Amino acid sequence: MATIQLQLLSSLASGQTAVIQALHADTNFQFRLNALGFRIGKPIKVVRTAPFNGPIHLKLGNTEVMLRQIDANNIEVLM
Repeated sequence: MATIQLQLLSSLASGQTAVIQALHADTNFQFRLNALGFRIGKPIKVVRTAPFNGPIHLKLGNTEVMLRQIDANNIEVLM
């Protein structure tokens, strides 16, 4: 049986896929994330991570987004 792990989006490596579980951000930023496709229960894939704690390139369905590490620290995902 596979183990399921809840972790921060910022901790995922390139190529990993997870499901969004929680968005820990203020209301305005949550609206912005929702507009970009960040919704609880939606699969998300890390395309690549920029070096030196740079932004994370993510894919949500057909949408590709660059997200700062500090913002990715506020998103919990399920592996």
